[in-house]
Amino acid sequence: MINEDNKIGVVPATLLVAGNMMGSGVFMLPANLAAIGSIAVIGWLVTIVGAIALALVFSKLTQIYTAAGGPYAYARKAFGDYMGYQTNLVYWLANVVGNVALVVAGLGYLTPFFPSLSDPLVMALGQIGIIWLLVYANILGPKMVGRIQSVTTMLALIPIIGVALLGWFWFHPQTFMDGWNVSGSGNMSALAMTLNFTLWAFIGVESASVSTAVVRDPAQNVPIATVVGVLLAAACYILSSSAIMGIIPNKELIVSAAPFSDAVTMALGPAAGKIVAFCAAAGCLGSLGGWTLLVGQTAQAAADDGLFGNVFAKVNNRGVPSAGLAIVAALMTLQVLATMSPTASEQFGKVASVAVIMTLLPYIYSSVAIKILGRDKMNRHQLTFYTIVGLIAAVYCMIAMIGSDAEQTRWALMFVISTIIFYELAVNRKLDIKEQNVRPGGCVPCWVRHLTLIVTVAALAAMFWVSVGRHDQGELRTRGSYHRIVQDLKNL
Repeated sequence: MINEDNKIGVVPATLLVAGNMMGSGVFMLPANLAAIGSIAVIGWLVTIVGAIALALVFSKLTQIYTAAGGPYAYARKAFGDYMGYQTNLVYWLANVVGNVALVVAGLGYLTPFFPSLSDPLVMALGQIGIIWLLVYANILGPKMVGRIQSVTTMLALIPIIGVALLGWFWFHPQTFMDGWNVSGSGNMSALAMTLNFTLWAFIGVESASVSTAVVRDPAQNVPIATVVGVLLAAACYILSSSAIMGIIPNKELIVSAAPFSDAVTMALGPAAGKIVAFCAAAGCLGSLGGWTLLVGQTAQAAADDGLFGNVFAKVNNRGVPSAGLAIVAALMTLQVLATMSPTASEQFGKVASVAVIMTLLPYIYSSVAIKILGRDKMNRHQLTFYTIVGLIAAVYCMIAMIGSDAEQTRWALMFVISTIIFYELAVNRKLDIKEQNVRPGGCVPCWVRHLTLIVTVAALAAMFWVSVGRHDQGELRTRGSYHRIVQDLKNL
């Protein structure tokens, strides 16, 4: 059990929601949407309605049923153990896979500062080091993660808010209108394609509800954090994306690898563009810390109920499921090593996309569950209102799934069906717990924390050693160059 002093307040929880949603997505959205056109501004308005509906759903569910685990807890309470197990497994796996994309994007933004990151091995070692570093931060407690998330989200907001407010001084209406609809389809079809992109930007709306166990006064603070976080992200998305579409011509924006940085470079010069790249990297890597927290919390909630491995229920003296987090870090490390080559990276991109599709399922379950869970907790008018809100959120998620890649959706749903096979293990474990009167959980030995720190230092040290040894040009010197410097000093 986490003590009150180590829990986070409403402001860090709000920044957790906003930071997890924005992450790396916001910095690439203008380029993604440019392939459709600036008509995306209308799509944003429609998407915001769906996102706010989801925010209201999770906010009310937290008040109705204040339990850790978010979508898992709601699905289990409303539909039973199997749906809860399915939701947890799908959500957990989706986040484990998707989190690697965050660290890839974050270090990618740092490549202009550290050219050696273009080397696949150096990049992989850097990713592994960052993964274990942020897992170590989680092991130290949610308060530490809240501080990191607050700082990195504030850094990420600097270029986003800067472009959203000041970018309009360089905004050209003709540039914006010239790229209104370049999709080659009618306006309605273009809008439909926009919805498929823009919903991804709000993945993470459930962050505060999943982290209920680590938030002070969750019944009051989680709803505030969820709604305010969504509104903050929505304002940043629509204003910054629209401004960039009026600064960078459509053809250039489509091929841009860093649209925020390119827009700021056009307006203020290369130095300002590099500052934006650094802030983007901070936002991506900081959000990884928040998503790691979510992965640990949802697995622990299911393990406490006997529906996930007991190792995920074990906690350290700070109440953190550190053993489960170490397992997550190991799985993410394997993913990084498996996706080093360009071909594997392309394959991983498809897997990550499937992970996003799977995340929509828990959203749909939660949207439907609100009527069941709120039946005896709300008056007739409230129940009618939130039933309609939940229906809007569920239909919106369904539309997004329908518009997704057909093959990826098929494989994602095949995995969902296969969860019934794994559920047999969970049922037997739960029966064993009941028959033997065993309480899930236990203490995690302190060596897990030390091991996490050792792996972090080893990976970062290996990254530095390899990069110094391989690159004799650019900002890093080779090991041989140091010997030449020493020799030159001796000759003086």
